[in-house]
Amino acid sequence: MIAIIDYGMGNVGSIANMLKKIGKEAIVTSDPGRINEATKLILPGVGAFDYGMENLMSRGFVKLLNEKVLAQKTPILGICLGMQLFSKRSEEGQLDGLGWIRATTERFQFPSHTNAPKVPHMGWNTISLMKESVLFDDMYPEPRFYFVHSYYVRCQDDDDVLSMTTHGCRFASALEKGNIAGVQFHPEKSHKFGMKILQNFADKFNNA
Repeated sequence: MIAIIDYGMGNVGSIANMLKKIGKEAIVTSDPGRINEATKLILPGVGAFDYGMENLMSRGFVKLLNEKVLAQKTPILGICLGMQLFSKRSEEGQLDGLGWIRATTERFQFPSHTNAPKVPHMGWNTISLMKESVLFDDMYPEPRFYFVHSYYVRCQDDDDVLSMTTHGCRFASALEKGNIAGVQFHPEKSHKFGMKILQNFADKFNNA
């Protein structure tokens, strides 16, 4: 069973609907018991870094997620803010992140001239894979994904970077470390390409 964690940060329903569309069992829950029972987890999120961490802490999810992800090695997929919360900290706020990945979350900073890319980075963009991953198995040709973000994750360990994307600079658009994976883009808004990511996560990612 896949548990989509509802901690008050974003439209979890669209992810559940996409999984249902491809025939995968998933629940949207804020119940620690149901999260504890799950065989796979999805941590979505839209909004501010500190608010996301505050919501995780106030619901008692940080200790639970550390146990599930770090101790039990339960596979997890972070989406957008969810992926950023895997990092140590963010330029956007003051609170520590979950710290599962040696990384920081930084804001796009470009010189102020007419050709500077817009922030937030919004719309469709391509990716470049840095290593093989079952998340991209049997991917459709010329994959592209939908992004909406002003901050990006900068990994300290290159081995954790799964894909890179260019928006004024190159940034990690997906990461993978053992049972932990994250995507900066929104697979639930990325049509067949995002559908394939979610299908591969459900069917293959970190399966014993």
